[in-house]
Amino acid sequence: MRGISFHGIGTPQRALEPGEERYWITVDEFHRILDAIADRPDVRITFDDGNASDLEIGLGALLERGLVGSFFVVAGRIGSRGSLDVDGMRELSRCGMTIGTHGMDHRPWQRLSPADRQRELVDAREQIAGAVGRQIDEAAVPMGLYDRRSLADLKRLEYAAVHTSERMAGRDGAWLQPRFSVLANDTVETVERLALTDPSPARQAWVEAKSRLKRLR
Repeated sequence: MRGISFHGIGTPQRALEPGEERYWITVDEFHRILDAIADRPDVRITFDDGNASDLEIGLGALLERGLVGSFFVVAGRIGSRGSLDVDGMRELSRCGMTIGTHGMDHRPWQRLSPADRQRELVDAREQIAGAVGRQIDEAAVPMGLYDRRSLADLKRLEYAAVHTSERMAGRDGAWLQPRFSVLANDTVETVERLALTDPSPARQAWVEAKSRLKRLR
């Protein structure tokens, strides 16, 4: 199983965080990449951050190709300029898309204080669940930054799946799901080469070692 993660598509409608522009891709490239994975049942499609482009561009493109995706929303941005509002989240859900949490403030899930753990892992989940009117069972780790404690908390809170940002293949049904984040300089060719093709044994071992190190911190 392989995970592909999109963030922003087209022109941002909000002020971006430092370095965030590298996660925005053109509409044309988004459609080309979707076409490349449309016939790949082994690919999971996800969207992070809850940008307005998820609804305005992403949803229609998925439906045209008979695809489904999971959308991970930053709860603290709901209804703000350039982000999904409650109606948009409900429309995604009504169309068969999964809605998950990306935390409250788009901050790393490392060394969280008890108050921050409550806000990021519990309050954000409850806010999103209240907005869409259904239970939220999946989370995507902001910036792919987590530690052993945050994973233990997510397990204790009974999240069914947690999505990360390691550029490696995962196992179908695994609790921790790695993903390939599509960047502004990616093309169909780089996605096919780096995300859809089995890596060399050396690269797979290196990425897995990095992932294990995160889980031990």
